[in-house]
Amino acid sequence: MFKKNKKTILLFLTALLLVTLVSCDPTKKYENEESAIIKDYLSKNPDLNFQLQPSGLYFLDVVPGTGISPVLYDSAFVKYTGKFLNGSVFDTNVGTANVFGFVVGYSIYGFSEGLMLMKEGGKATLLIPSNLAYGQQGSYPVIAGFTPLLFDVELIRVKPAVVK
Repeated sequence: MFKKNKKTILLFLTALLLVTLVSCDPTKKYENEESAIIKDYLSKNPDLNFQLQPSGLYFLDVVPGTGISPVLYDSAFVKYTGKFLNGSVFDTNVGTANVFGFVVGYSIYGFSEGLMLMKEGGKATLLIPSNLAYGQQGSYPVIAGFTPLLFDVELIRVKPAVVK
């Protein structure tokens, strides 16, 4: 009889330990906090009519372009300003002679996805949740983990990839 109760008690304690560990997952806590921050930003800016993409990217077409849209592996040349949702700027090339050029697909996922929704000559605002940006690790020392980002982007030029 004691062996049967011992197994039941051991099984119960194991289940209790698993439930405790799962409920203490700090990742869920930070994901929930980030989601609340994004919802708060959107509610305070109802005039920004973002389109929520299936990936979780929020896309706002500010000035529709008339040129081609970049696809994966094309080179894109942009002017951009990266901000936190509180409005503070962490990076920009606006006001400089520099145009940021990169291969689409070789930047943070949300940035590449947003560019592929644009056309050359267009301007857009991208609200990128951390899972489409720098994730839980962030980009030390400027961007903390679980940080959603805003990018104001102007797509200057698209250079199609050379397919061999």
